[in-house]
Amino acid sequence: MRRIPVFRWVLTLGLALITWSAVLYATAPVMPELEQVELTVLEEKPDGTCRVAWADPFAFDDEREAPYRCDAGRSSSLKAPEYDPDTGFGWDSGFVVAEGPDKGELYSLDEDGKARDEQIERSDGFVAAGLVLTVIGLAGGSIRSARRIRGVRPGVLRRATELKEAADAVARDHRRALEAVRTAWAPLHRELVDGELDRIPVSRMRGLAEERLRARELEEGGVRTVRDVLDAGTWALAQFLGMERDMADETVAEARRTADAVGREVAVRFDARGPEPRTTALLAALRVLVDAGPDAREAGRTGEELAARLEPLLITAEPSSGVREMLRTGTYERDDVLAAVTKLRLVLSEAEREGLAERFAQASVDLLRGPDAGADELATWADFESRPEAYYAALAEAVEDTDHAEGRASARTPDGAGLTGSRRRRGRADAGPGSRAIRRPGQPDTT
Repeated sequence: MRRIPVFRWVLTLGLALITWSAVLYATAPVMPELEQVELTVLEEKPDGTCRVAWADPFAFDDEREAPYRCDAGRSSSLKAPEYDPDTGFGWDSGFVVAEGPDKGELYSLDEDGKARDEQIERSDGFVAAGLVLTVIGLAGGSIRSARRIRGVRPGVLRRATELKEAADAVARDHRRALEAVRTAWAPLHRELVDGELDRIPVSRMRGLAEERLRARELEEGGVRTVRDVLDAGTWALAQFLGMERDMADETVAEARRTADAVGREVAVRFDARGPEPRTTALLAALRVLVDAGPDAREAGRTGEELAARLEPLLITAEPSSGVREMLRTGTYERDDVLAAVTKLRLVLSEAEREGLAERFAQASVDLLRGPDAGADELATWADFESRPEAYYAALAEAVEDTDHAEGRASARTPDGAGLTGSRRRRGRADAGPGSRAIRRPGQPDTT
């Protein structure tokens, strides 16, 4: 529902009345410069209507006569014939114009000033009404504005924004450290998967184990391992081996499922007896996570969750950053802003109690150190030998949340599915002189 600015219109009307009052006052008839003179009352009626004579003060020996409205309430001694029994004239005083073309002419304050007085009176009435409306508009608008801006909390919004930036930073730094490990781990893992797939005969695939004829046809056509099936693909199986299209599709799908299972099960292990550059690079990337410790891992995950929680609240509470922005919000929107500000304050209080800002800052520093470029191969392997469990745990952390896209890519399969084999296979292919397969990435070498 749109808000009606009642007090704004009241204030506008009040200012308009004050302006109109000023216009009336400025356009009121101007009283000319006057000179007081004595008047000889030649004739006078009881209502004050009279005829007077006076000497023009601006012309020598110039006597003038004109009708005039005498003061009927003056003393009777000033009226005819008591004032001058010889002539029967009375006495009064008046004003003549002292400048302009009417200079010397008699000026009647009662008659000529009446229009001016009426206009001035109207001007006073308008200004009084305008002042009352202006006061009401200002007071009511101020009260209403005070209620509307009670949710202005630029400090809360600034602190929440800073906390979100710190949370985003630590989450980003943690993801970067994990990605460095995955980048170094992927080629080693691909070699293990490829080697394992080369060892699995087609007769061991679950679907073909129940159809020995199809497995025999594949072997006779030179397709002897799961790797061969994936390399051949559906088209080659159908065209060169004479398989039906549906059967070829089913065979390739089963090979992909087997490859996916192998990709999940095989893992890289480290062997200090035969190190090589790729495994050394992986250990160097893992050392960042190992040195940062579990606090950095927890800070990264907490930062990611907190940033996701703060973002919608900050968007909703954005008008609370200033008075102008808050005044522009509608009634319902303002309620949402106030609720968002309240939630932000609760989040900030919780973050302050747990010291999240300091934890995020320290974790970012630890994660941004990066692999020690100056450390030689012996130092890297020596650190691994001193705490292998920590390295294997860090490797498991880096790869456990992935969908093993690297393993499927090494098998050159466009998609994958869950394990469907009759038994879960354990990879035993060598990835090089410095690594070999293990049962799980987080388990230390026990051989």
